[in-house]
Amino acid sequence: MTELQIIFSVIFVLLGILFMLAGSIGMLRLPDFYSRTHAVSKSDTLGIIFVISGLVIYEGFTQSGLKLLLIVLFIALSNPIGTHALARAAIQKGVKPFFSEKSAEDNQ
Repeated sequence: MTELQIIFSVIFVLLGILFMLAGSIGMLRLPDFYSRTHAVSKSDTLGIIFVISGLVIYEGFTQSGLKLLLIVLFIALSNPIGTHALARAAIQKGVKPFFSEKSAEDNQ
């Protein structure tokens, strides 16, 4: 394993951790369900993809690396679909966005 391979894998893993940290902070700081869902879905999906990509770089072109690439593909496809389904269910249940309520009060 080369030094360059280790450096790139560490950079990818750290970048993924930073994205997941940003999503966690967004989950705590944002006001409503839709904003929180958006923050978590985008940043955690990208964070997990970076972390697993770092592991692929570290592992190299082996059977384990191929399995990790398949996991990345599955996450890239399933996380946005799951988040969309959650938001759609919230809309059908009548959960109102925070900003639409606030702007409706401002217009009166």
